[in-house]
Amino acid sequence: MNSVLRWTFLALSAFACAFAQAQGYPSKPIRVIIPFPPGGGSDAAARLVTNHLAQVLAQTFVIDARPGGNTVIGTMAVAKAPADGYTLLFTGGSTMSIQPFMFAGKPPFDPLGDFAPVGMVSRFPFFLVVPASLQANSLQELIALAKASPGKLSYASNGSGTIGHLSMEMIRKETGIDLIHVPYKGFAPAVIDLLPGRVTMLLADVAPIGQHVRAGNLKVLAATSAKRSSYWPEVPTVAEQGIPGFGVEVWFALYAPAKTPDEIVARLNAEMQKYLSSPEAKDAYAKIGMDSAASSAEELRARIIAEQNVFSKAVKDANLKVE
Repeated sequence: MNSVLRWTFLALSAFACAFAQAQGYPSKPIRVIIPFPPGGGSDAAARLVTNHLAQVLAQTFVIDARPGGNTVIGTMAVAKAPADGYTLLFTGGSTMSIQPFMFAGKPPFDPLGDFAPVGMVSRFPFFLVVPASLQANSLQELIALAKASPGKLSYASNGSGTIGHLSMEMIRKETGIDLIHVPYKGFAPAVIDLLPGRVTMLLADVAPIGQHVRAGNLKVLAATSAKRSSYWPEVPTVAEQGIPGFGVEVWFALYAPAKTPDEIVARLNAEMQKYLSSPEAKDAYAKIGMDSAASSAEELRARIIAEQNVFSKAVKDANLKVE
């Protein structure tokens, strides 16, 4: 067999193997790694879409929380996993759009080289919350407090290099206030310290703060999105309160390791889009303060590229590095 025929044979064999693998997919449980602590918005968003996938694909989806390293630990576990569709990554936009720019040297993973985007799942704003006892009922009043006591007020985040961290740095820079950053390993411990006022403020999604807002223990001062949230439409945006043009949206998406067969990625995406476009999904995600967000794999890839162009500059301007 000459070299041309041999390479043709190998290519056809590889294609046939991948096609057969995709045709029988899934034949065993699928593990979905979330690089955040359990119990937050990522966990709730992941369970809604994976519960649907489990039903339509007749296979178990196991949620595996792998927090730590500013989402790097869980993310790298998927990057190094076999590209067979049985290990997936469910993470926020900050992992792909911000984290690669947070390292002084070469980043530990390549968002577009190490992963095959499957599709977006949900999007939502963060809300700026403070303890109910704080003498501030708007973003402007909070800024005035901070300017009156430079370097004394603090803001919590769910980790260095996250959307919450970078968004607060953007607000800080635009308003000229001096705040202390206190990073936590997730929202749960941050909220514990926020309630009694050990930290002054936090940007978070509805999941970790909703019950405390409803109980009157936290106050919501602003939404980070360009438009008001349908969940709390009475809350003005950051842009409405003195920072024109400010608009940061948080989102979650599903990824597979790079080189996962296209047929597997396409099947997962097709089932996700059907569900996420349905009234059932819209209602389910609205209950956790999010909008369902069906997309193609190509649209997800384009969003990552667009956000990288914005956040790479923001990270550099704020001189942020992994702590």
